[in-house]
Amino acid sequence: MTDPDHSPGILRLDRIPTPIGEALLVTDAQGRLRALDWVEQEARLARQMHQIYAPFPLQAGAAPAEIRQSFSDYFAGRLDALESIAWRASGTAFQLAVWTALTTIPVGQTLSYGELARRLGNPRSVRAVGLANGANPISIVVPCHRVIGSDGSLTGYGGGLERKRWLLRHEAAASAADQGRLFG
Repeated sequence: MTDPDHSPGILRLDRIPTPIGEALLVTDAQGRLRALDWVEQEARLARQMHQIYAPFPLQAGAAPAEIRQSFSDYFAGRLDALESIAWRASGTAFQLAVWTALTTIPVGQTLSYGELARRLGNPRSVRAVGLANGANPISIVVPCHRVIGSDGSLTGYGGGLERKRWLLRHEAAASAADQGRLFG
């Protein structure tokens, strides 16, 4: 769920432990997820939130219990648990289209940047799709980790390639034939 709403009311910053490190969740006054990043990227997250949502500073506070439970369920193996999380992101119309398209990639599947560009109706926009994918503020919920290189290789991920590899393994995204190339 996306819209260009720049008025979150407040921005709460919560921290949750995960098997791949401490995640930072930013939620708004309506309890919608506005960002997800990792503790080692906290300064970057703070800058991004300030650039997008000034004058709403990040305040320490718990994310809604439903969001915290959805993450707990996802990491425990209920892979569809994140689909119920309400989220809002601010970006260009193109970025919002890419981020929305990412949510249509089923758990356990991957897409290349080229295929994602084709699905968006512009097969020549591969580089722009890659840039929008990299600017995704809500990783995992907006599953940018499911986008891979056209040759099946893992490509950049803001949370690091080890996290991307872990997430894809967790979701069993690779077929037996692809596992050597993706997870080698």
